[in-house]
Amino acid sequence: MRALVVYCHPRPDSFTAAVRDTVLERLAAARAEVRLIDLYASGFRPAMSDAEHAGYLEVPANRAGLHADVEALMWADTLIFVYPTWWYGLPAMLKGWLDRALLPDVAFIMPRGEGDTIRAGLTHITRLGVFTTCGASRMLTWFVGAPGRRTLLRGVALICAPRVRRAFAAHYLMDSSTPDSRARHLALVRRRMDRLIAGRAPAPRPRSAPLSETLQDALGEATDKSRS
Repeated sequence: MRALVVYCHPRPDSFTAAVRDTVLERLAAARAEVRLIDLYASGFRPAMSDAEHAGYLEVPANRAGLHADVEALMWADTLIFVYPTWWYGLPAMLKGWLDRALLPDVAFIMPRGEGDTIRAGLTHITRLGVFTTCGASRMLTWFVGAPGRRTLLRGVALICAPRVRRAFAAHYLMDSSTPDSRARHLALVRRRMDRLIAGRAPAPRPRSAPLSETLQDALGEATDKSRS
């Protein structure tokens, strides 16, 4: 297993850092190869520049300044995000990383002609983990639509291997959390990580499959789960 962990939090003493350490601990126990991208510690610049936007479709020149991130994405077979949920969504730093690093010809293949859609580019990613914290309650997050979770577990998942194995855990009501609730959540993260690691992952698929096929696979998987 080759795991890329993308970590996003500005404070080294945060509970999110404890979640990150738990994720790394379980990967180490499984003897996985691990690379960590710490967006704040590395000084990542989340805003796409004028020049980057103008050259967005110029492959491979669009990778300038992002070669290490792109190489890590292409190296990994497991992609894990650890971050706090702010305003129900992804922190600007993490959203900016998606905008800048998940490039054409890296994360997806641009349409070939009129009426065509993009094609998945991360089909070598067979495991996807999302671990977050939320100030809001589970019910309120559900009511708003959980846009951060959906961006990763639906949007990013669609450009990974079909039926990518997923793991998710969120500590809701963080503002009223207790030492006991946080300890219980770290235990949950350990269980979810162990299940993600031990479970059977799908086989990687060539990058030529259109996104519509990946969507059909995802809808089929959801139907299978609803019947089980």
